[in-house]
Amino acid sequence: MAEDCNALSDEAFRQLFRDWVQANCPPRLRNMRKQRPLFSEVADWYRALAAKGWLAPTWPKEHGGMGLTPAKHIIYVEEWGRLGCPRIPDHGIGLVGPLLIQYGTPEQKAHYLPRILSGEDVWCQGYSEPNAGSDLASLRTAAVREGDVFVVNGQKIWTTLAHCANWMFVLVRTDRTAKVRQNGISVLLLDLKSAGVRIRPIANLRGETDFCEVFLDDVRVPAENLVGELDRGWTVAKSVLGHERIFLGAPTRPEYALGRLERLAEARGAFADRAFVSRYARLRLDVYDLASAFERFANVLRRGGELGADVSMLKILATELYQRITEEMLTITGEEARFADDLEAGNEQIDAMNLFLDSRAPAIFGGANEIQKNILAKAVLGLPG
Repeated sequence: MAEDCNALSDEAFRQLFRDWVQANCPPRLRNMRKQRPLFSEVADWYRALAAKGWLAPTWPKEHGGMGLTPAKHIIYVEEWGRLGCPRIPDHGIGLVGPLLIQYGTPEQKAHYLPRILSGEDVWCQGYSEPNAGSDLASLRTAAVREGDVFVVNGQKIWTTLAHCANWMFVLVRTDRTAKVRQNGISVLLLDLKSAGVRIRPIANLRGETDFCEVFLDDVRVPAENLVGELDRGWTVAKSVLGHERIFLGAPTRPEYALGRLERLAEARGAFADRAFVSRYARLRLDVYDLASAFERFANVLRRGGELGADVSMLKILATELYQRITEEMLTITGEEARFADDLEAGNEQIDAMNLFLDSRAPAIFGGANEIQKNILAKAVLGLPG
Protein backbone atom coordinates (compact mmCIF):
# COMPACT_ATOMS: atom_id res chain seq x y z
CA MET A 1 0.00 0.00 0.00
CA ALA A 2 1.41 3.39 -1.00
CA GLU A 3 1.99 6.03 1.64
CA ASP A 4 -0.48 8.91 1.89
CA CYS A 5 1.12 11.30 -0.57
CA ASN A 6 -1.83 13.66 -0.28
CA ALA A 7 -0.76 14.47 3.29
CA LEU A 8 2.53 15.92 1.99
CA SER A 9 2.97 19.44 0.75
CA ASP A 10 3.12 19.79 -3.03
CA GLU A 11 6.84 20.48 -2.98
CA ALA A 12 7.54 17.61 -0.59
CA PHE A 13 5.64 15.21 -2.85
CA ARG A 14 7.42 16.58 -5.92
CA GLN A 15 10.81 15.96 -4.30
CA LEU A 16 9.79 12.51 -3.03
CA PHE A 17 8.67 11.48 -6.50
CA ARG A 18 11.81 12.88 -8.16
CA ASP A 19 14.12 11.14 -5.69
CA TRP A 20 12.39 7.79 -6.09
CA VAL A 21 12.37 7.98 -9.89
CA GLN A 22 16.05 8.94 -9.97
CA ALA A 23 16.84 5.86 -7.88
CA ASN A 24 14.55 3.39 -9.65
CA CYS A 25 14.11 4.35 -13.31
CA PRO A 26 17.18 3.14 -15.22
CA PRO A 27 19.03 5.76 -17.31
CA ARG A 28 18.63 3.57 -20.41
CA LEU A 29 14.87 4.12 -20.20
CA ARG A 30 15.01 7.91 -19.86
CA ASN A 31 13.95 9.98 -22.87
CA MET A 32 13.63 6.91 -25.07
CA ARG A 33 13.60 7.44 -28.81
CA LYS A 34 10.55 5.22 -28.99
CA GLN A 35 7.56 7.12 -27.63
CA ARG A 36 5.46 3.96 -27.30
CA PRO A 37 7.78 1.18 -26.05
CA LEU A 38 6.51 -2.38 -25.87
CA PHE A 39 5.51 -3.82 -22.52
CA SER A 40 8.50 -6.17 -22.66
CA GLU A 41 10.84 -3.17 -22.94
CA VAL A 42 9.52 -1.41 -19.83
CA ALA A 43 8.18 -4.36 -17.81
CA ASP A 44 10.73 -3.94 -15.00
CA TRP A 45 9.83 -0.25 -14.62
CA TYR A 46 6.12 -1.11 -14.70
CA ARG A 47 6.57 -3.67 -11.94
CA ALA A 48 8.75 -1.34 -9.87
CA LEU A 49 5.96 1.24 -9.93
CA ALA A 50 3.45 -1.47 -9.01
CA ALA A 51 5.59 -2.73 -6.10
CA LYS A 52 5.91 0.83 -4.78
CA GLY A 53 2.15 1.31 -5.13
CA TRP A 54 2.69 4.19 -7.54
CA LEU A 55 1.47 2.63 -10.78
CA ALA A 56 -2.10 3.94 -10.69
CA PRO A 57 -1.99 7.53 -9.42
CA THR A 58 -5.71 8.29 -9.65
CA TRP A 59 -7.21 4.94 -8.64
CA PRO A 60 -8.69 4.82 -5.13
CA LYS A 61 -6.46 3.18 -2.55
CA GLU A 62 -8.93 0.37 -1.98
CA HIS A 63 -8.30 -0.75 -5.55
CA GLY A 64 -4.50 -0.56 -5.29
CA GLY A 65 -4.02 3.02 -6.48
CA MET A 66 -2.47 6.11 -4.93
CA GLY A 67 -5.75 8.01 -4.66
CA LEU A 68 -4.01 11.26 -5.57
CA THR A 69 -5.86 14.53 -5.51
CA PRO A 70 -5.92 16.45 -8.83
CA ALA A 71 -3.14 18.73 -7.53
CA LYS A 72 -0.83 15.82 -6.70
CA HIS A 73 -1.71 14.02 -9.95
CA ILE A 74 -0.62 17.06 -11.97
CA ILE A 75 2.72 17.03 -10.15
CA TYR A 76 3.07 13.31 -10.89
CA VAL A 77 2.47 13.90 -14.62
CA GLU A 78 4.74 16.96 -14.76
CA GLU A 79 7.68 15.23 -13.09
CA TRP A 80 7.18 12.05 -15.11
CA GLY A 81 7.68 14.10 -18.27
CA ARG A 82 10.53 16.25 -16.99
CA LEU A 83 12.48 13.24 -15.73
CA GLY A 84 12.12 11.52 -19.10
CA CYS A 85 10.32 8.45 -17.75
CA PRO A 86 9.29 6.03 -20.50
CA ARG A 87 5.63 5.75 -21.35
CA ILE A 88 4.26 2.46 -20.10
CA PRO A 89 1.39 0.63 -21.85
CA ASP A 90 -1.16 2.72 -19.98
CA HIS A 91 -4.61 2.01 -21.41
CA GLY A 92 -5.27 -0.35 -18.52
CA ILE A 93 -4.14 2.16 -15.91
CA GLY A 94 -5.50 5.35 -17.44
CA LEU A 95 -8.69 4.19 -19.15
CA VAL A 96 -9.88 0.67 -18.32
CA GLY A 97 -9.26 0.94 -14.60
CA PRO A 98 -11.18 4.22 -14.12
CA LEU A 99 -13.93 2.88 -16.43
CA LEU A 100 -14.40 -0.25 -14.33
CA ILE A 101 -14.10 1.59 -11.02
CA GLN A 102 -16.94 3.89 -12.07
CA TYR A 103 -19.15 1.59 -14.14
CA GLY A 104 -17.98 -2.00 -13.64
CA THR A 105 -19.70 -4.72 -11.68
CA PRO A 106 -18.11 -5.97 -8.44
CA GLU A 107 -17.08 -9.13 -10.31
CA GLN A 108 -15.43 -7.12 -13.11
CA LYS A 109 -13.49 -5.00 -10.62
CA ALA A 110 -12.34 -7.99 -8.60
CA HIS A 111 -11.15 -9.86 -11.71
CA TYR A 112 -9.61 -7.20 -13.95
CA LEU A 113 -8.14 -4.51 -11.68
CA PRO A 114 -5.52 -6.73 -9.97
CA ARG A 115 -4.51 -8.17 -13.35
CA ILE A 116 -3.89 -4.65 -14.68
CA LEU A 117 -1.66 -3.80 -11.73
CA SER A 118 0.30 -7.04 -12.08
CA GLY A 119 0.80 -6.56 -15.82
CA GLU A 120 -0.90 -9.88 -16.49
CA ASP A 121 -3.46 -8.12 -18.67
CA VAL A 122 -2.26 -5.49 -21.14
CA TRP A 123 -5.05 -3.45 -22.73
CA CYS A 124 -5.63 -1.52 -25.93
CA GLN A 125 -8.44 0.83 -26.93
CA GLY A 126 -10.92 -0.09 -29.68
CA TYR A 127 -12.50 3.25 -30.53
CA SER A 128 -11.51 4.57 -33.98
CA GLU A 129 -12.67 2.97 -37.22
CA PRO A 130 -11.77 3.60 -40.88
CA ASN A 131 -14.80 5.88 -41.27
CA ALA A 132 -15.15 6.93 -37.64
CA GLY A 133 -11.95 8.49 -36.36
CA SER A 134 -12.59 11.68 -34.43
CA ASP A 135 -16.31 11.25 -35.20
CA LEU A 136 -16.78 8.22 -32.97
CA ALA A 137 -20.56 8.53 -32.98
CA SER A 138 -20.60 7.20 -36.56
CA LEU A 139 -18.92 3.88 -35.68
CA ARG A 140 -20.22 0.75 -37.41
CA THR A 141 -18.69 -2.18 -35.56
CA ALA A 142 -21.78 -4.13 -34.46
CA ALA A 143 -22.50 -6.44 -31.55
CA VAL A 144 -25.60 -8.63 -31.73
CA ARG A 145 -26.87 -10.41 -28.60
CA GLU A 146 -27.25 -14.18 -29.02
CA GLY A 147 -28.16 -15.81 -25.73
CA ASP A 148 -25.38 -15.21 -23.21
CA VAL A 149 -22.89 -13.75 -25.74
CA PHE A 150 -22.51 -10.79 -28.07
CA VAL A 151 -21.35 -11.60 -31.60
CA VAL A 152 -19.10 -8.78 -32.79
CA ASN A 153 -18.27 -7.88 -36.41
CA GLY A 154 -16.35 -4.88 -37.67
CA GLN A 155 -12.96 -3.21 -37.84
CA LYS A 156 -10.96 -0.92 -35.59
CA ILE A 157 -7.96 1.15 -36.69
CA TRP A 158 -5.14 3.16 -35.11
CA THR A 159 -5.39 0.75 -32.19
CA THR A 160 -2.22 1.52 -30.25
CA LEU A 161 -0.04 -1.52 -29.47
CA ALA A 162 -2.86 -3.97 -30.14
CA HIS A 163 -0.29 -6.54 -31.25
CA CYS A 164 1.24 -6.43 -27.77
CA ALA A 165 -2.05 -6.49 -25.83
CA ASN A 166 -4.21 -9.40 -24.79
CA TRP A 167 -7.42 -7.44 -24.07
CA MET A 168 -9.28 -4.59 -25.75
CA PHE A 169 -12.10 -2.43 -24.47
CA VAL A 170 -14.18 -1.75 -27.52
CA LEU A 171 -17.01 0.55 -28.54
CA VAL A 172 -19.69 -1.31 -30.50
CA ARG A 173 -23.10 -0.48 -31.91
CA THR A 174 -25.79 -2.56 -30.22
CA ASP A 175 -28.83 -0.69 -31.59
CA ARG A 176 -28.80 0.28 -35.26
CA THR A 177 -32.29 1.82 -35.09
CA ALA A 178 -31.37 4.63 -32.68
CA LYS A 179 -32.27 7.99 -34.21
CA VAL A 180 -29.51 9.81 -32.31
CA ARG A 181 -26.10 8.46 -33.34
CA GLN A 182 -24.68 8.66 -29.81
CA ASN A 183 -27.39 6.28 -28.60
CA GLY A 184 -27.26 2.55 -29.22
CA ILE A 185 -23.51 2.27 -28.44
CA SER A 186 -22.11 -0.08 -25.80
CA VAL A 187 -18.71 -0.90 -24.27
CA LEU A 188 -17.43 -4.47 -24.22
CA LEU A 189 -14.30 -6.08 -22.77
CA LEU A 190 -12.89 -8.28 -25.53
CA ASP A 191 -10.30 -11.02 -25.16
CA LEU A 192 -7.92 -10.62 -28.12
CA LYS A 193 -7.17 -14.34 -28.03
CA SER A 194 -10.77 -15.02 -29.08
CA ALA A 195 -11.49 -16.78 -32.36
CA GLY A 196 -12.18 -14.34 -35.18
CA VAL A 197 -9.74 -11.62 -34.04
CA ARG A 198 -7.06 -10.63 -36.55
CA ILE A 199 -4.48 -7.91 -35.85
CA ARG A 200 -2.37 -6.22 -38.51
CA PRO A 201 0.33 -3.71 -37.44
CA ILE A 202 0.65 -0.39 -39.30
CA ALA A 203 4.16 1.04 -39.73
CA ASN A 204 4.60 4.74 -39.01
CA LEU A 205 7.04 7.23 -40.57
CA ARG A 206 9.85 5.94 -38.36
CA GLY A 207 9.24 2.34 -39.38
CA GLU A 208 7.79 1.48 -35.97
CA THR A 209 4.50 -0.35 -35.51
CA ASP A 210 2.79 1.59 -32.74
CA PHE A 211 -0.61 1.29 -34.41
CA CYS A 212 -2.67 -1.61 -35.67
CA GLU A 213 -5.80 -2.55 -37.53
CA VAL A 214 -8.03 -5.01 -35.68
CA PHE A 215 -10.51 -7.11 -37.64
CA LEU A 216 -13.39 -8.71 -35.75
CA ASP A 217 -15.23 -11.53 -37.54
CA ASP A 218 -18.01 -13.24 -35.56
CA VAL A 219 -16.10 -12.74 -32.32
CA ARG A 220 -18.08 -14.12 -29.38
CA VAL A 221 -17.90 -11.97 -26.25
CA PRO A 222 -19.59 -13.11 -23.01
CA ALA A 223 -22.53 -10.87 -22.10
CA GLU A 224 -20.98 -10.43 -18.65
CA ASN A 225 -18.23 -8.39 -20.34
CA LEU A 226 -20.64 -5.52 -20.98
CA VAL A 227 -19.57 -2.42 -19.02
CA GLY A 228 -22.36 -0.19 -17.82
CA GLU A 229 -25.81 -0.21 -19.36
CA LEU A 230 -26.63 -1.63 -22.77
CA ASP A 231 -26.86 1.11 -25.43
CA ARG A 232 -25.49 3.73 -22.99
CA GLY A 233 -21.83 3.29 -23.80
CA TRP A 234 -21.36 6.78 -25.21
CA THR A 235 -21.52 8.23 -21.70
CA VAL A 236 -19.09 5.58 -20.46
CA ALA A 237 -16.65 6.20 -23.32
CA LYS A 238 -16.61 9.98 -22.83
CA SER A 239 -16.17 9.78 -19.08
CA VAL A 240 -12.78 8.04 -19.26
CA LEU A 241 -11.46 10.74 -21.60
CA GLY A 242 -12.58 13.60 -19.40
CA HIS A 243 -9.15 14.96 -18.37
CA GLU A 244 -7.12 13.63 -21.30
CA ARG A 245 -6.74 16.91 -23.14
CA ILE A 246 -5.14 18.82 -20.29
CA PHE A 247 -2.35 16.23 -20.18
CA LEU A 248 -2.04 16.14 -23.97
CA GLY A 249 -1.51 19.88 -23.60
CA ALA A 250 1.22 19.62 -20.97
CA PRO A 251 4.36 21.63 -21.81
CA THR A 252 6.80 18.77 -21.18
CA ARG A 253 7.28 17.71 -24.83
CA PRO A 254 7.85 21.26 -26.15
CA GLU A 255 10.15 21.97 -23.18
CA TYR A 256 12.26 18.89 -23.92
CA ALA A 257 12.38 19.66 -27.65
CA LEU A 258 13.41 23.25 -26.95
CA GLY A 259 16.28 21.98 -24.80
CA ARG A 260 17.42 19.76 -27.68
CA LEU A 261 17.17 22.72 -30.05
CA GLU A 262 19.35 24.81 -27.73
CA ARG A 263 22.09 22.15 -27.61
CA LEU A 264 22.03 21.77 -31.37
CA ALA A 265 22.09 25.53 -31.95
CA GLU A 266 25.02 26.01 -29.58
CA ALA A 267 27.02 23.27 -31.31
CA ARG A 268 26.27 24.67 -34.79
CA GLY A 269 26.91 28.32 -33.88
CA ALA A 270 23.32 29.25 -34.74
CA PHE A 271 23.11 31.81 -31.93
CA ALA A 272 25.43 34.02 -33.99
CA ASP A 273 22.63 34.33 -36.54
CA ARG A 274 20.24 37.14 -35.58
CA ALA A 275 17.42 35.63 -37.62
CA PHE A 276 17.70 32.38 -35.68
CA VAL A 277 17.88 34.21 -32.35
CA SER A 278 14.64 35.98 -33.23
CA ARG A 279 12.90 32.71 -34.10
CA TYR A 280 14.31 31.01 -31.02
CA ALA A 281 13.14 33.82 -28.74
CA ARG A 282 9.62 33.51 -30.09
CA LEU A 283 9.64 29.75 -29.49
CA ARG A 284 10.90 30.20 -25.94
CA LEU A 285 8.25 32.81 -25.19
CA ASP A 286 5.61 30.51 -26.62
CA VAL A 287 6.80 27.71 -24.32
CA TYR A 288 6.40 30.10 -21.38
CA ASP A 289 2.91 31.00 -22.58
CA LEU A 290 1.98 27.32 -22.90
CA ALA A 291 3.23 26.61 -19.38
CA SER A 292 1.20 29.54 -18.08
CA ALA A 293 -1.96 28.34 -19.87
CA PHE A 294 -1.43 24.80 -18.58
CA GLU A 295 -1.12 26.15 -15.05
CA ARG A 296 -4.39 28.05 -15.41
CA PHE A 297 -6.29 24.89 -16.35
CA ALA A 298 -4.41 22.85 -13.74
CA ASN A 299 -5.54 25.30 -11.06
CA VAL A 300 -9.15 24.59 -11.98
CA LEU A 301 -8.59 20.91 -11.21
CA ARG A 302 -6.68 21.73 -8.03
CA ARG A 303 -9.69 23.65 -6.77
CA GLY A 304 -11.93 20.67 -7.52
CA GLY A 305 -13.52 22.27 -10.59
CA GLU A 306 -14.43 20.78 -13.95
CA LEU A 307 -12.67 21.70 -17.18
CA GLY A 308 -14.72 23.35 -19.88
CA ALA A 309 -14.56 23.06 -23.65
CA ASP A 310 -11.86 25.73 -23.74
CA VAL A 311 -9.29 23.12 -22.59
CA SER A 312 -9.17 22.08 -26.27
CA MET A 313 -7.09 25.22 -26.79
CA LEU A 314 -4.32 23.71 -24.68
CA LYS A 315 -3.88 20.65 -26.89
CA ILE A 316 -3.74 22.81 -30.01
CA LEU A 317 -1.11 25.13 -28.52
CA ALA A 318 1.09 22.30 -27.24
CA THR A 319 1.04 20.12 -30.34
CA GLU A 320 1.55 22.93 -32.85
CA LEU A 321 4.39 24.39 -30.76
CA TYR A 322 6.07 20.97 -30.57
CA GLN A 323 5.96 20.80 -34.36
CA ARG A 324 7.39 24.30 -34.81
CA ILE A 325 10.32 23.60 -32.47
CA THR A 326 11.25 20.37 -34.22
CA GLU A 327 10.93 22.05 -37.62
CA GLU A 328 13.45 24.66 -36.43
CA MET A 329 15.83 21.88 -35.45
CA LEU A 330 15.85 20.65 -39.04
CA THR A 331 16.19 24.19 -40.38
CA ILE A 332 19.48 24.85 -38.58
CA THR A 333 20.96 21.46 -39.51
CA GLY A 334 20.70 22.15 -43.24
CA GLU A 335 21.51 19.17 -45.43
CA GLU A 336 22.05 16.95 -42.40
CA ALA A 337 18.34 17.20 -41.65
CA ARG A 338 17.70 14.36 -44.07
CA PHE A 339 19.54 11.86 -41.87
CA ALA A 340 17.53 9.61 -39.59
CA ASP A 341 20.59 9.07 -37.36
CA ASP A 342 21.28 11.24 -34.34
CA LEU A 343 23.27 14.41 -34.98
CA GLU A 344 26.40 15.35 -33.05
CA ALA A 345 26.15 18.38 -30.77
CA GLY A 346 29.38 18.63 -28.83
CA ASN A 347 29.44 15.63 -26.52
CA GLU A 348 25.76 14.89 -27.09
CA GLN A 349 23.71 13.09 -29.71
CA ILE A 350 20.54 14.95 -30.74
CA ASP A 351 17.68 12.94 -32.24
CA ALA A 352 16.44 15.76 -34.47
CA MET A 353 14.67 13.75 -37.16
CA ASN A 354 13.20 11.38 -34.60
CA LEU A 355 11.64 14.29 -32.70
CA PHE A 356 10.41 15.88 -35.92
CA LEU A 357 8.60 12.71 -36.94
CA ASP A 358 7.28 12.17 -33.42
CA SER A 359 5.77 15.67 -33.40
CA ARG A 360 3.45 14.83 -36.29
CA ALA A 361 1.26 12.39 -34.35
CA PRO A 362 0.07 14.36 -31.27
CA ALA A 363 -1.87 16.79 -33.44
CA ILE A 364 -3.95 13.82 -34.63
CA PHE A 365 -4.43 11.44 -31.70
CA GLY A 366 -6.63 12.28 -28.73
CA GLY A 367 -9.00 14.12 -31.05
CA ALA A 368 -7.46 15.78 -34.12
CA ASN A 369 -6.66 19.47 -33.83
CA GLU A 370 -9.25 20.25 -36.49
CA ILE A 371 -11.87 18.69 -34.23
CA GLN A 372 -10.57 20.70 -31.26
CA LYS A 373 -10.94 23.89 -33.29
CA ASN A 374 -14.52 22.96 -34.13
CA ILE A 375 -15.20 22.42 -30.42
CA LEU A 376 -13.79 25.85 -29.61
CA ALA A 377 -15.79 27.47 -32.41
CA LYS A 378 -19.09 25.95 -31.32
CA ALA A 379 -18.85 25.56 -27.57
CA VAL A 380 -16.69 28.59 -26.69
CA LEU A 381 -17.24 31.17 -29.43
CA GLY A 382 -20.85 30.17 -30.10
CA LEU A 383 -20.37 30.01 -33.88
CA PRO A 384 -22.95 28.05 -35.91
CA GLY A 385 -22.21 24.40 -36.60
